[in-house]
Amino acid sequence: MKVVILAGGFGTRLAEETTRIPKPMVEIGGHPIIWHIMNWYSKYGYTDFVIALGYKSTVIKNYFLNYYSLNSDFEIDISSGEVKYINKKGKEWKVTLIDTGLNTMTGGRIKRLKQVIGNESFMVTYGDGLSNINIDELINFHKKSGKTATLSAVFPTARFGELQIDETNIVKAFKEKPQLESGRINGGFFVFEPKIFDYIDDDKTILEREPMENLVSENELAAFKHNGFWQSMDTLRERQILEELWNSGKALWK
Repeated sequence: MKVVILAGGFGTRLAEETTRIPKPMVEIGGHPIIWHIMNWYSKYGYTDFVIALGYKSTVIKNYFLNYYSLNSDFEIDISSGEVKYINKKGKEWKVTLIDTGLNTMTGGRIKRLKQVIGNESFMVTYGDGLSNINIDELINFHKKSGKTATLSAVFPTARFGELQIDETNIVKAFKEKPQLESGRINGGFFVFEPKIFDYIDDDKTILEREPMENLVSENELAAFKHNGFWQSMDTLRERQILEELWNSGKALWK
């Protein structure tokens, strides 16, 4: 089953980083967040990736074109240009990179991949979110549901610190950016049947609007409830949270 990663957005809320690189290339622990996402899928044996490119697509293309060399030790004969790899550190990934347009919306990017995907089930996720979601359970849930689409319903992380205050107005607990336990949101990590393409009109179609609304009205959208870790990276502060988790050995997606 192919894994589609939506990696074409402008990432305007993370402008500190995305003026020079696309958001999926922002690093956590010395690796682009897209690398972390792909590692999680490959943990479950899903290594056939299709990356929908847009904003600063050449940065992502160059990363994968040079991945083998940049992650391996080698010696080079300057006179002939011959390269001999000494310590090979490649990944057993197949990566298809497709330019889906600079201003194309999320639904439109998926529609543009129709010929690449073919007539089979496939997964989709955003290029800026990490989770320890069980991919096998997600897929099994989708198959049993018999629906056109499945999304992962997650608990969001609070944008402000949570306080616990006693009756004398003394703070008894302070949690910085806790994960809320009420009101699930769309966390991505979708599974789609090929029929999803019928719900998308063109480049202007936003996946999270008309397609999802129509799926709901037709009772064709299932929700896989994930109670574990999930964190998007929309802001510099959220990138710092992920970086701190990685450096402290608490990265649940590792």
